Formats: sequence, C-alpha cells, structure tokens
Amino acid sequence: MPDTPAMHFRRERVRIETQRHEMEGTLQLPNEGYRSRTTDFLNAHEREFLALTDVDVRWLDSAHEPEHHEYLAVAVPHIVMVIELEDLGTIEDSGPPPFVASAPPPIS
Repeated sequence: MPDTPAMHFRRERVRIETQRHEMEGTLQLPNEGYRSRTTDFLNAHEREFLALTDVDVRWLDSAHEPEHHEYLAVAVPHIVMVIELEDLGTIEDSGPPPFVASAPPPIS
C-alpha cells in the first residue's frame, strides 16, 4: 500500500448560533486552497452538517442546562451566525480525510 502524503488542516475555535442554541467548538478546515476560509467551507454544497469537536452547547431559552460534547454535527441550514474566536494552529494528518456528516439514509 503506497504512502499517502500527510494533509495539513487548520483548527479554528468558533461560536455558532442557531435559533435555539449557541455552540462553541473546534472546526477543522483545509489549511490552504479552496474552502480553507470558514465562509467557503460553510457554503460547500455537499455538506449538510458541520462537524465540531470539543463543543459546549447552551440553549438560548435556558430550558436546559449547558452541555459538553466531544463531537457534534450541526445542520448547516439552521446556522444563523458563526464567529471565529481563535486560530488553534495547523495539524498534520496522514490518515483518511476528516469525517463530514451527511443526511442519514432513510429508515426502512
């Protein structure tokens, strides 16, 4: 099996708001090129969900206690606002590309 070159990804701490939630988590983006900017990444048509890691979730109506999740997939059409908080630097990954969730198959 041939070695694949390591890919570099940029990690960005972001705050995402939907109509019901505010989430602060880490978004993994390509380090350079097309879709390396947060806005380009969000506008990619094949992405129905945005994968976040190390996520704190708060309900805007305070109906539930805040939660922390290691992984969370946010439906892109529900995103109202994204704020870039902090650049966490670049990481090298020689494994498969990062998981990007899509719509689940229908239940039979």
